[in-house]
Amino acid sequence: MKNKIVNIISWIIIIFILLLAFNFYRKNNFNEYIRSEMNLHTSQFKRDSNVKYSKTSSYEIISEKLNDATFYKKIKVQKNTPYKVTCMVKTEDIIAENDVSGIGAQISVIGTTEKSVAITGTQDWQKIEMIFNSKDREEIDIGFRLGGYLGKCTGKAWFSDFTLEEGTSNESNNWNFACFIFENTDVVVDGKEIKISVTENDISDIRDTISRFEKNVSGLSENKITVDCDVYRINDPITKLSYDEEFGYFVASEDIENSIKDIVSQNNYDHIFAIIRLGNEEYANDIQINDWIGLRFYGLLWYRLFKYKITKFIKKLYI
Repeated sequence: MKNKIVNIISWIIIIFILLLAFNFYRKNNFNEYIRSEMNLHTSQFKRDSNVKYSKTSSYEIISEKLNDATFYKKIKVQKNTPYKVTCMVKTEDIIAENDVSGIGAQISVIGTTEKSVAITGTQDWQKIEMIFNSKDREEIDIGFRLGGYLGKCTGKAWFSDFTLEEGTSNESNNWNFACFIFENTDVVVDGKEIKISVTENDISDIRDTISRFEKNVSGLSENKITVDCDVYRINDPITKLSYDEEFGYFVASEDIENSIKDIVSQNNYDHIFAIIRLGNEEYANDIQINDWIGLRFYGLLWYRLFKYKITKFIKKLYI
């Protein structure tokens, strides 16, 4: 009788240990993803079976202190091929260390500036995507990140349902342009507040230039390229300028991302022009600008996207 009791107790202990081990595995299994932090041993990486988008447990990053934390996996790719990575993300109380829009929950190619939009604050599940071209690479590190190459943040992020799609270049010779005219600039440069607005005459000049561009590009390219331009007026002021020692002040993508991302995400544009007034007679010497395309004090910010079509869906990026 005594031996039976001992055996029962032994089995109960073994089952309890196995349950603990399984629970630990379930919470910490990152399916060969490598976990990385800017500040080591600061963030927590977990699998969450309670907060999840689909049947499988989500991947959670918790940063109670400022950090740039990510989990990533090396993926083989074909050279000079477009790819799209998507995932679902949910956030809670994400606060970036500065007002740069590129910090938060995001997808990124580790070691580069290639990234998706960055989600901050508290938001329910939403789909985010990152489109990139492999160029001369045969493998890349795709990361799911709380932070970013532009800075650190605090908060929680859950990631789920990762997909990778492979595409081919779209050979159409018609290009779609989005032209964003930022009507107001309200920035502080070297302690001085500079407020500049475009005039209706400016708008007329800009529209005329864009119209001439549409008409003339076909002839300039010997009918190899045609373009269609959609013009948007953005009333929200630009409140931050980036700075480079060589080229002076400029508007980086992160400085205007929040103002244009909804329009861009709803349309299939190949190029983006952002037109900004960075000076006038009053502020002629206040903003150092060494390399801009445009007329007088207009700054013309150009983003090259690329045309693609998805031809191959790689179902499971993380099993």
